[in-house]
This record gives sequence, C-alpha cells and structure tokens, in this order.
Amino acid sequence: MTQTETPPVPSPQVWLVCNAASGSNDDDSVAAVEQGLAEAGFPVARTLRFPDEEAPTPAVLDAAQVDMLVTFGGDGTTHSVVAEAAGWSGSVLVLPGGTMNMLPKRLHGDVPAADIIARLGAGSLETVRPTVISSRHGVGLTGILAGPGTVWNEVREAMRALNVVEFVNTAAQAISWSANGPKVVCAEADCGRDEGYAAITVTPGEDGLEANGYYAESLADYAGQGIALLNRDFRDGPHDSLGNHRQIRLVCPSGEPMGLLIDGEPFDGAAEEVFYLATCEVDLVTTRDGS
Repeated sequence: MTQTETPPVPSPQVWLVCNAASGSNDDDSVAAVEQGLAEAGFPVARTLRFPDEEAPTPAVLDAAQVDMLVTFGGDGTTHSVVAEAAGWSGSVLVLPGGTMNMLPKRLHGDVPAADIIARLGAGSLETVRPTVISSRHGVGLTGILAGPGTVWNEVREAMRALNVVEFVNTAAQAISWSANGPKVVCAEADCGRDEGYAAITVTPGEDGLEANGYYAESLADYAGQGIALLNRDFRDGPHDSLGNHRQIRLVCPSGEPMGLLIDGEPFDGAAEEVFYLATCEVDLVTTRDGS
C-alpha cells in the first residue's frame, strides 16, 4: 500500500492597511503586527500605507484573491477601510491603532492588538455584522456627533500638530462657538430641549440608535465639555437622553449647516440630517469571546 502525504493547508491571503498618522501606528508597531499575524498563521502578503495608498475595493481584493483584510489605525482609517470594503465576501480584522479605537473595543474588548492577534485560531474565524449608522454621507461605524461642539475637532488637529499657539487660539474660539454657534435639536416629538444642544451624539446599538444631547450653562462648562469632546468621552458631561430610534432626524432650527463628525471625521452637514439604523455590509472578525 502506497502512503500519500496530505498537502499542507495554504495560508490565507492577507493584506494589511495601516496609517502612520494614527496614534500608535509607527513603523515598530506595524512590524510587530506583521510579525504577530505571521506567527498566528496569517502572514501579510501586502501592506498598504493609507491614505497615500487608497483603501482597497472589493474588486481589487478579489482580483488579488485576498481572504482577510486587516486594518490597523484610528477610527477614521477604520471608517474608510470598512466602508470601501462594503459588499466584499472576505473578512475584515479591525485592530486598535489609534486613540479611541471604538470599533475594536466593540469587536474584541479593550485589549491591545497583540492580544487580539494571539486569539486568532488556525481554523475558521468568527465574524459578525454589527449594527451601524446609515446616512446620505455613507456609513458610521461608531457614532455621529452633530452641533457646534464639533468645532473641537479643529482643536484636536492642532494638538496632533503640536502647535501650541494654534491650539490656544482654536480652543478659545471653540469655547465661544460651542456657546454661541447654531444649536441642533432632535426633531422627534417630545425629544429634548426646545433650544437645542451644543452637541448631539448618535451611537449604534443592538436595539437602535442611542441619542444623547449635551448642553452647558456657563463658559466653564463649555470648556470642560470641550475637553471631553476632544477625547470623545461624553459620559461625564451634562446631557439629556434622547431615546433609542430606528431613524432619527436632527435639525438646526436657524437653518444653518450643522457641524458634523462621523467616526471622528468631519463632513459637510446640512440644516437637516437623517440617520438610520443599518447592518454592516462586510464580515468583521470578532474575538471578544476568545481566550
């Protein structure tokens, strides 16, 4: 009887997208991710440097026979990569490589990239299609911020650039604009303060879109709330719960365009914006129950 050898199982085709501008995304951390993936049985065939190189489309991924796309960057990079991959039949592994890492926390818990990679099994990967926010601007994976409070995004950019003078100037302007800029209201019946809010957040959950309106009653409150806005950590600020919705309509009563951030990135808001609960259109790897 002739013995035959079982052919080795080929490694999956893996591409990695990283962004050098993200919080913890330097050359050493990217190399560590590449090494960890190789040791876990997912060697990286190609590394793309976003945004100098575009996020790959399903057509590009299919042409290269990619099985898994890995994104290692902040919330903005993750937003671009996952949105561009919508409709693709492969899976996307989202690793924390930025400051807030909202989606990785949802998929894996609050753990570093190395721990997530170590959880990857040699067999089939567990994937999910979480709820997201849909709008005319595209998908929101982690949340929406609307209102004059979005001006604090400019302060964050000054901090990233380590420009002290610009930071001081933009912070002072942000406090003033947060207090005096055109407020935003939730247009549903009996939904919050008639005068509106400096910031309304909309976050996707399993039961709907959770909306909260943030207000302040003094310049000191606005300054303190601005620091929270910088960190995208609104929980400690004074706010009203605006309920859970399948669809939510935000309006600027003055008719002016509203400030708008989606996954922390600025978009051109109109005087009225509608957001819907939707499902992510690509499989995302989850390791939350892994060990």
